[in-house]
Amino acid sequence: MEDKSSLITLGKITTLYGVKGWVKVHSSTEPMENILNYAPWQLKIGDETKIVEVESGRVHGKGLVAKLAGVDDRDVARLYCGAEILTERNRLPELEVGEYYWSQLEDLLVYTESGQLLGKVEHLIATGSNDVLIVKGTEESIDRRERLIPYLPDQVVKEVDLVKGCIRVDWDPEF
Repeated sequence: MEDKSSLITLGKITTLYGVKGWVKVHSSTEPMENILNYAPWQLKIGDETKIVEVESGRVHGKGLVAKLAGVDDRDVARLYCGAEILTERNRLPELEVGEYYWSQLEDLLVYTESGQLLGKVEHLIATGSNDVLIVKGTEESIDRRERLIPYLPDQVVKEVDLVKGCIRVDWDPEF
């Protein structure tokens, strides 16, 4: 198994589904059912990581359900609730130039075009019209405010530099 830094979270097992060992799955992949393409899954449960085969999986309502191999009843499935679903970064598809996985943007420092540090990207959210960077102030930033900055390449997000670990935005710090 690769070291932890090479792993990326694809989703999470949230709760039980039925009595025959199925679980509900929250997927961070787009589309959500793509998480099933990364089997076998590496599940992080507490401080341990365990590899499990996905016997079956499908869209159910607005979410996903999955049946893990060897998990045939509700009590065993309950042990997996809350587990993060991981895979190696190198299994992710290559992106076009200028496209990024959310995990690549998290923890990057965010600067205005004039060089003011607004903070660090804590996470992103999808709003339907565009993704939004949740930027938390740091000790070094101009203040400790949380800012929601739309991820709009060329309009708001002027540059992403993964090597330097920063994003340059056209954003008024007063917003």
